[in-house]
Amino acid sequence: MIEQRMRLEGSRGEREVTALFDSGASVSCIRPDVAREIADPVRLPKPLDIWLGETKAHLKEVHERVPLDFYIGEHRFFGDFYLVLGLVDEVVIGAATMRQWRFKLDFDREEVILDPSVERMRI
Repeated sequence: MIEQRMRLEGSRGEREVTALFDSGASVSCIRPDVAREIADPVRLPKPLDIWLGETKAHLKEVHERVPLDFYIGEHRFFGDFYLVLGLVDEVVIGAATMRQWRFKLDFDREEVILDPSVERMRI
């Protein structure tokens, strides 16, 4: 896990946050207070079960997600973030988002390595 400052941008504004890049997390998540400050969440058709930790005692039911742009330095990315009550970190970037944008984690230097080729949008 690596922490990195980033800027989030939503339909209502933007905010600087500290994000935790966690290859053990399946999806990207955000604290509800942070999400609602910058965007209008979308209700999921059916709730998702997300575990915070490894036991059922930490099971959370997720009802909303929010589409956000996020910036690492000047590099722009986007994705869906699930609103999770009780999330300690402001934002968690999960494995699905890291795969989508080909982020690599350098644990020795504690940095996120970006692949500049993925910034070119293709159809």
